[in-house]
Amino acid sequence: MSRDAHYDDVGQGYLEKRQLRTGRAGWVLLAGLGVSYVISGDFSGWNSGLAQGGWGGLLLATACMALMYTCMVFGLAEMASAMPVAGAGYGFARRALGPLGGFATGTAILIEYTIAPAAIVVFIGGYVESLGLFGLTNSWPVYLVCYAIFVGVHLYGVGEALKLMFVITGVAVVGLLIFVIGMLPAVDWAKLFDIAPTNAFGASTFLPFGIAGVLAAFVYGIWFFLAVEGVPLAAEEARDPSKDMPRGIVAAMLVLLVFAALILVVAPGGAGSKTLMTSDNPLVHALRAAYGGNSVLAGVVNYIGLAGLVASFFSIIYGYSRQLFALSRAGYLPRALSLTGRRKTPYLALIIPATIGFALAAITQNGAKLINIAVFGAAVSYVLLMVSHIVLRVREPNLPRPYRTPGGVVTTGVALVLACAAVVATFLVDIAAAGVTAGILVAALAYFWFYSRHRLVAQAPEEEFEAIRRAEADLE
Repeated sequence: MSRDAHYDDVGQGYLEKRQLRTGRAGWVLLAGLGVSYVISGDFSGWNSGLAQGGWGGLLLATACMALMYTCMVFGLAEMASAMPVAGAGYGFARRALGPLGGFATGTAILIEYTIAPAAIVVFIGGYVESLGLFGLTNSWPVYLVCYAIFVGVHLYGVGEALKLMFVITGVAVVGLLIFVIGMLPAVDWAKLFDIAPTNAFGASTFLPFGIAGVLAAFVYGIWFFLAVEGVPLAAEEARDPSKDMPRGIVAAMLVLLVFAALILVVAPGGAGSKTLMTSDNPLVHALRAAYGGNSVLAGVVNYIGLAGLVASFFSIIYGYSRQLFALSRAGYLPRALSLTGRRKTPYLALIIPATIGFALAAITQNGAKLINIAVFGAAVSYVLLMVSHIVLRVREPNLPRPYRTPGGVVTTGVALVLACAAVVATFLVDIAAAGVTAGILVAALAYFWFYSRHRLVAQAPEEEFEAIRRAEADLE
């Protein structure tokens, strides 16, 4: 027994009721999952960073976040190949930082993955209203239908869900390519710098909101990559996790880097940074500004943008269900939440967060506020994950690692510094959202400290090394 946790021996029957279907995803599907998690961020959200830092500030912020995510992805690829479990981030931090650190990391990820679909479904509702579909004047029926349909697909089976996600993501990728090709003739470099400089320290045509604007834009630079870290959540359902995980997550990151660079240049370059900085639908707005009125191209991208939002909504539902499943299976959260049905899907872990997400979306109808909450949870988890990689490299140098991070702890150290800066940036942009998320984290940690740490499950895959450690201690 560790000093701060008690483990129950639950028997083999416990795990038999909590099994996922293995061998369903190769590295191509995993790469598609990684792109799917993120792709909605190319269609909306990133442009709010123009209002915080101007084009130059958003460019620098996006470059920093691209570096952070790239370094982090290499670290996650290593840990996922060494510890291929459904708990992913929680499992990595659990081994490095103990039960409290593992639960804190898993909870931060769970906040991100539960809140992000609620934000995205608000944007989906907005798209449906703006397109005049179904004559809706209130979007809550759209929220309900989206959750019902896509949770239903996930309940049917992981293989079917991942394939459908791959198809929807492919449509969204085609939409981005159409947008980029269509906008290229309209790009004028002067339009990137059409926001007048303010009186802020360091303000210029390149940085109209000064040096502080660069840090404030971090939150929106994140949107080009937010949630790609969820790929390792599919580890127990991959065909060959030690090889497929690194390939899948690195390939996804490469695709996202290319699209981030293209969108950041051609959208404001064609329409003007000032034009896009408050837009709810920046790609369509850019096409209309560049070519005047409702062109056929703008209409096509508008409909495909809806597919991009659906892709991320659909895939992040998968992510939250696997993180909740793992935390529940190990006893950190109520154990009933990890039960799986006949098709080996964790039905309560899918349904309960969906109910919470639908309620938040319907009550607030504020996608930007919800995304800010999700971003804070994400940034906190990134700090803990990079600390975990560094600790494991130092403390367990002989841990079998089929894939090793290029640059080792230097690489993840860079990601750690930038992740700390991202946490600070969330307070600068939306202190209320950061405060709400911090409050949820504190409440969850109190639940762990006073209740669940006394009822952990020894047989959970993420906890197995603790059982080995205890056995070795008993021998000594």
